[in-house]
Amino acid sequence: MATIAQSSPASGFGGWLYRAEAWLDSKGRGAWFVAMIVSFILFWPLGVALLAYMIWSKKMTCASKRSARFDGKQRHGGVYRPTGNAAFDAYKTETLRRLEEEQENFEAFLQRLRDARDKAEFDQFMDERAKPRAADDSAEKSD
Repeated sequence: MATIAQSSPASGFGGWLYRAEAWLDSKGRGAWFVAMIVSFILFWPLGVALLAYMIWSKKMTCASKRSARFDGKQRHGGVYRPTGNAAFDAYKTETLRRLEEEQENFEAFLQRLRDARDKAEFDQFMDERAKPRAADDSAEKSD
C-alpha cells in the first residue's frame, strides 16, 4: 500500500510526520495502537488527535480481512480454495452449490410473500375506496 510518506519529500516538520507515519505503517496496526496509548499518557489532546487520524485514515478497519469475504457473486478467500482432498473438495463444492440454490429459493419465496402482501394491501385499499362510492350510489338512488 502506497502512503503519502513514500511520495512526499522528507524535509522539515512535514517530512518528519511522513517518516513517522511510514515507520508506524511498516510496524503494523499494533504500533499505531501503542503510539496512540503513549500519546494519551503523555498529552491527551495528542492522543485524541491520533485516534481521530486513525479513524479518518481507516487504519483501524479490517480492510485486509474484508477482501477475503464472499461477496455474493465472486469467490475469494479460504472457503473456496481447494484443500487437496478431492473427495472433500467435491463435497464442499456440492454443499456450497446447494446452499446457494436454497438461498435463491428462499429469496424468491420472500419476494412472493412481499408481492402477496402488497396485493392484499392494494385490494383492501380498493375495497375501502369502493365502500363510500357504494354508499353514495345507494343514497342517490333512494332520493
